[in-house]
Amino acid sequence: MTHGHPTPHLTHPEPVQPDEFRSLMSDFPTGVAVVTTIDEGQPWGMTCSSLCSLSVSPPTLLVCLRAESPTLGALLRQGTFAVNLLHGDARAVGELFSSGATDRFDQVTWSAGATGPHLTEHAHAIADCRVTRTVDGGSHVIVFGEVVHVSRDDLRSPLLYGRRGYHTWAS
Repeated sequence: MTHGHPTPHLTHPEPVQPDEFRSLMSDFPTGVAVVTTIDEGQPWGMTCSSLCSLSVSPPTLLVCLRAESPTLGALLRQGTFAVNLLHGDARAVGELFSSGATDRFDQVTWSAGATGPHLTEHAHAIADCRVTRTVDGGSHVIVFGEVVHVSRDDLRSPLLYGRRGYHTWAS
């Protein structure tokens, strides 16, 4: 016995257009993270809003990075990365790391973390991760990262991104 309305039968529906999908996802606010790594002594990093927790045991998160990204290439060669969760006053850092600026690490204070650069002044939490697996996701690669260390600053509020704009978590 079913309740409610019957489910319409769709036989091979076509996917929505990219603009419609982007519009849908803009209505899903998310935290702002900068994923970083070091490869042959050079720091790499990019803003990433496609991040989620996967498992507590083992502690694993997923980051989805553009397949052509030089940061992704460096991350895969190194096998480690850091996830810097930006705080509410770090909008400029989120914008910088989503730009094409090649000197982005010259414009921020950072320190070498266990698995990648830490943006300590700009992050309210940082996770050091090691790559355990990747999956092709079309235009992006899904990277599984086992979290090996966490540092947090509970005094700072998270930076959020939604509806194509930055916002601060209101406590």
